Amino acid sequence: MTTPLPLPLPDYRMQAPAVAQRFSALKERPVVLEVKDLTRQFMTNGATCTALRNSSFRVHRREFLCVIGPSGCGKSTLIRILAGLETPTSGHVLLDGHEVSGPGPDRGMVFQGYTLFPWLTITRNVMFGLEMKGVSPLLAEREARQWIDLVGLTRFKDAYPAQLSGGMKQRTAIARALAAQPRILLMDEPFGALDAQTRAQMQAHLLAIWRNVDVTILFITHDLDEAILLADRILVLKANPGEIQELIEVPVPRPRDLSQLNSPEFIATRRRLDELIHPRLAASSEKLPIVRLTAVGDDVE
Repeated sequence: MTTPLPLPLPDYRMQAPAVAQRFSALKERPVVLEVKDLTRQFMTNGATCTALRNSSFRVHRREFLCVIGPSGCGKSTLIRILAGLETPTSGHVLLDGHEVSGPGPDRGMVFQGYTLFPWLTITRNVMFGLEMKGVSPLLAEREARQWIDLVGLTRFKDAYPAQLSGGMKQRTAIARALAAQPRILLMDEPFGALDAQTRAQMQAHLLAIWRNVDVTILFITHDLDEAILLADRILVLKANPGEIQELIEVPVPRPRDLSQLNSPEFIATRRRLDELIHPRLAASSEKLPIVRLTAVGDDVE
C-alpha cells in the first residue's frame, strides 16, 4: 500500500528552508497590484449573475502569480478588469497605489488568440505599442529589435505573422507586450491553443524571459501542472459565484523544469489543487442523463 504524501502543503515549506526563505523575501517586496473586495455582476435574462464576489489579494513585485479555477469561476472576468477592459460592480484595483480606471501602458496583455496585426512584420508589430506612446520610429525599432532578440526571433524579424508557428506568434505577442515596459504582464491562457510540445517550450521560454526582465506576471490557466511549473503562488477560484478559495504557495524549488513533475512537492501540490477544483462530493453527486444509442448485447465494458 502506498503511503499518502503529507498534506497540507506547509509541511513541505517547513522541510525546505530555502523555499520558506524565498517566500519570506517575496512578501517583503513592494506590492505592485492590490485587489480590494472586487465584485462583478451581470444581468442575464432578467436575473443577476455574479461572476466575482468580494475578491481581495495582493501581488508583489517580480512575483509570478497563476490563477486557476473551474469553468465559470470568473478567471477571464478578473483579468479583463485588471486590464481595464471591464468595470467592476464594486471594489477597487490599485496598481502601484493608483486606481485602475481603464487600459494603460502600465499593464501588458497577452491573450489566448494570436492578436498580431497580420499586415505588419514582426518588428512592426513589436514597435506598435512604443509608437503609440510617442516613441520615435527610429528608437522604437531599436528597442523592438532588443525584445525580438530576447524572445529568440531575430531570424524572423522581417517575417509576417502568417509565416510563423503558433509558438512564434505568442512569443511575438509577449515581446510586444513587454516592449512598453509595463509594471505587470497579464496573460489570459496564452498557451491554451498550442500543442503539448510547443506549450512546454513556451513555458520554458516564459520562465527564462521572466528571470531576465523586471516584470510581475499574472497568468490565467486551466492547466494545473502549468500553474505549478510557473507560479510562485496559485490563486484558486471557485465558481457560482466566483470567490477566492485558497492562495497556495508553491513549494517546488526554483529553477524549475519538466523533470520535477514527479517530485513529492509537485505531486502533493497537484493533489491539493485537484481537491479544491474537483471536490469528491460534487463529482459523485453529478449525474449525466443516459441515452442508449446502441443495440442491447454489445456492451463495451
